[in-house]
Amino acid sequence: MALVRILIDGYSLLHEWQELAPGKPRHSAAARDELIWILTQYQDAIGTPVTVFFDGSSPAIQGVPESKSTPEVEILFSRAGQTADQMIERAAHRFQSFGEVLAVTDDIAERDTVVNFGGLASSCRNFVQTLEAALAGLRNDIRNHNRQERNQFKRRA
Repeated sequence: MALVRILIDGYSLLHEWQELAPGKPRHSAAARDELIWILTQYQDAIGTPVTVFFDGSSPAIQGVPESKSTPEVEILFSRAGQTADQMIERAAHRFQSFGEVLAVTDDIAERDTVVNFGGLASSCRNFVQTLEAALAGLRNDIRNHNRQERNQFKRRA
């Protein structure tokens, strides 16, 4: 089956990825925005939609502007009495008939639950390595494309 969506526990990924948004508190809007920005680049590179789940109510409700959710990179916050883990489980279950999902979390029980639904699971560290490799590959492709374009332009002149 094809991978239809990547489901990410946002705070789990932020806590593991200390190099992202250095010096910023892991639960801050700045750290979340940095994560969403890099996940948007990753989604652009691979084409698979991403949903990022955060525990707690939306910052917009609290009067703080938040990153905009799109169909490609969806950003969801749990309601009172609900956790990001529960939302990931529900999403994995609902996507079951459409194809595989990839859940990114350091919660082993959560990864096992998603795998039992027929999905795939990754630790945050493994996902960060995959993401960084994909973005490095994209940067290399762009650099090569630009070099080829420059060379073609020079030959015509």
